[in-house]
Amino acid sequence: MPDDQPETPYLELLARGAPAEAYERPVLRARDEGASAARLAALERAKLLALRVRGELEGRRRREAELSALFETAHDLAGLRDLDAVLQAIVQRARSLLGTEVAYLTLNDPQAGDTYMRVTDGSVSARFQQLRLGMGEGLGGLVAQTARPYVTESYFDDERFQHTRTIDSGVKDEGLAAILGVPLMLGSGVIGVLFAADRRPRVFEREQVALLGSFAAHAAVAIDTANLLAETRSALAELEAANEIIRDRSEVIERASEVHDRLTELVLRGGGVHDVAAAVAEVLSGTVEFTEAHTAPAAAVDRSRAGGHAVRHGEDWIAAVSASGELLGALVLRGHPRLDPVDQRTLERAAMVTSLLLLARRSADEAEQRVRGELLDDLLDAPDREPRLLRERAARLRADLDAPHVVLAAGIDAPGTAFGGAPGPAAGPPEETDEPDRTGRAHRAEGADEAAGRQRLWAAASHLAATRHGLAAARDGGTVLLLPLADGEGADSLARRTARQLGTAVQAAVTVGASAPVPAPAARPGEVASAYAEARRCLEALRVLGRGGQGAAAEDFGFLGLLLGGARDGAGDAARVEGFIARTIGAVVDYDARRGTDLVRTLDAYFASGMSPARTKDELHVHVNTVAQRLERVGRLLGPDWQSPSRALEVQLALRLHRLASAIAR
Repeated sequence: MPDDQPETPYLELLARGAPAEAYERPVLRARDEGASAARLAALERAKLLALRVRGELEGRRRREAELSALFETAHDLAGLRDLDAVLQAIVQRARSLLGTEVAYLTLNDPQAGDTYMRVTDGSVSARFQQLRLGMGEGLGGLVAQTARPYVTESYFDDERFQHTRTIDSGVKDEGLAAILGVPLMLGSGVIGVLFAADRRPRVFEREQVALLGSFAAHAAVAIDTANLLAETRSALAELEAANEIIRDRSEVIERASEVHDRLTELVLRGGGVHDVAAAVAEVLSGTVEFTEAHTAPAAAVDRSRAGGHAVRHGEDWIAAVSASGELLGALVLRGHPRLDPVDQRTLERAAMVTSLLLLARRSADEAEQRVRGELLDDLLDAPDREPRLLRERAARLRADLDAPHVVLAAGIDAPGTAFGGAPGPAAGPPEETDEPDRTGRAHRAEGADEAAGRQRLWAAASHLAATRHGLAAARDGGTVLLLPLADGEGADSLARRTARQLGTAVQAAVTVGASAPVPAPAARPGEVASAYAEARRCLEALRVLGRGGQGAAAEDFGFLGLLLGGARDGAGDAARVEGFIARTIGAVVDYDARRGTDLVRTLDAYFASGMSPARTKDELHVHVNTVAQRLERVGRLLGPDWQSPSRALEVQLALRLHRLASAIAR
């Protein structure tokens, strides 16, 4: 293998899906062959990158398997025929995806006043499979009482729930240690519990709890749907003589089946929430809209969420869209004051499918945000990355790192704070107080607010980067973005627009500092870190100058921009100086060039004479009126405030730089 291609063996390992231990072999083989230290180091780096890619691929395959299982479960529900088969499939999929040794489902028996084992998968104990529990006993009783998920790493060491001899003997006979239980909810009531368990202690991650909760929702829907079908069959049997009613009922059921099939098809082909609304609207012959949580009628949404059913609101019907206790929005059916119960159930099923689609989209968005952040972190922290690999990773994110980009540093503006929310020099110690506990709580609350603000800023920046085909990452307590520069757009205007967009998204003042353009980040990744340092300097300058909540680049600071810029090469220094001269006295220089006048020389003499027209006319050997006329012309070219202290300082500096540049050119 050539020394300049250490990644070749790892690409082959990735291509054939080799196990993780196989990635050590190329390094060991090279070491045995007496490879150079540089060759070994390159192989080590390639190995780490390959393992990272392998981990990302495995994570994506796992998420794909989870979504596929959820979609398959939804498909089973749409064609529900055998409740036992559907519940068994749900338990088997839950066990497989969570990687547990046992999964089981219990249902409440209201007549007997206890709960019983309904379905098991992976169980080997007959006593455990026939277990009946009193209400409120064991971990399942705690879940049923609180309607919240519970997890224990070691069942027999956990004192949060009531241990009984019957339950403990069954669990011991099965050999279980770690148990996760989530409630099966119908409306606001618990009808049972779905469990995943291992025979050894383990920690269940938050994503695993949420996944099991989704399967529990499917199980509850399956039971509810089975009950609904049983009720429908009973009604049809009792009203057999009433053919008209039977026909009407059949039409409603057929419409419900149609919408279930259409919703399943939408899920399988990757439709969106608005596609679901359109499908339901067509079936129910009305107008159905999806609304965000903050725009939906709060009281109606709360009633729907609490009861688990669609509720009437004036002339409309509203079904809350929620998952794992989080309100995601609502489906609103307009202009149907009277709604058939089956149509009402159809609207509720559509709300459930909408929640699944929103969760799937969120998972995909979060994964893409993490990948964008990792690529930007590599550009900032590892400038020696292979450009070809950077381009390939960027292409998968629809980003073109061969186009000019600008690095922007963003932070939520807060008085007396430095970049990322850390206290600045002006922040003094807290005043003495007789209530240290209250002060401590206040500091903790303030810290929580800052953390929440930084999280909102990162989410808004990630969304902006995705829409602009750029990159974003949380860094140094703030957020850094790498955005492409549009034709005719400057870094300063991009910074101001970004500050406005992020401020609107997080509903707070956001300060944004921008670097000079980086021509091609993939070809020259080392410049990205330098540009980030420049962007942070601009951000700090804005705050020091009392311009928090604004966006700016170095060129917006006049001669201070020469200090903030921090050129990345000699050509950048020259361009920055030329730009400062052009912005400051360019109008006067151009006027002299076009008209053959002597305004630049007049300005030099004017400042050299202490801004005295009388001494200036002696220096130039002209009449004082001529000096006055020239200065009046300068005022029209540079603006009425050109003699103010700050502008005069910039003009004098620009004159000296112009004189120096002219001398060098000669």
